[in-house]
Amino acid sequence: MAERDRVPLWARVALPAVVVAAALVVGSGVFDSSPPTLAQRAAALDALVRCPSCTDISVAQSHETTAIAVRHEIQNLLARGKSDAQVKSVLVSQYGPSILLEPPDTAGIPVIWVVPAVLALGALGAVGTLFWRRSRQFARLQRAHDQVGATRP
Repeated sequence: MAERDRVPLWARVALPAVVVAAALVVGSGVFDSSPPTLAQRAAALDALVRCPSCTDISVAQSHETTAIAVRHEIQNLLARGKSDAQVKSVLVSQYGPSILLEPPDTAGIPVIWVVPAVLALGALGAVGTLFWRRSRQFARLQRAHDQVGATRP
């Protein structure tokens, strides 16, 4: 125990934190400088595109002929030099927005977070106002009771 006391607390905390941070940086692939290959890009897009004849399955997971056709189309578009966003837009124009497993970002998302926060603040304000009014009424009744008690002999 005496040896452990010689190591300062900041060193005992900092060393594991540095090791974890280094592991996260190395594991995140920050130092990978090579761009993804066409096959890697196609595999990533295959995982994001829904099979047209299946229910909520990506074309990467499906063995249906329509899924195979979409996979080939993705590979052909990438081979022609299209970007990932262009491939998605081509697929959406052909199959509709439901072809993407991840729906496009819309402006309604902030509403999902703002409305409950506003309602919670309103409820807190209402409860706070209720308690404040009750405490004033109680104080007023207490003063009236004290005045009545003081006037009685």
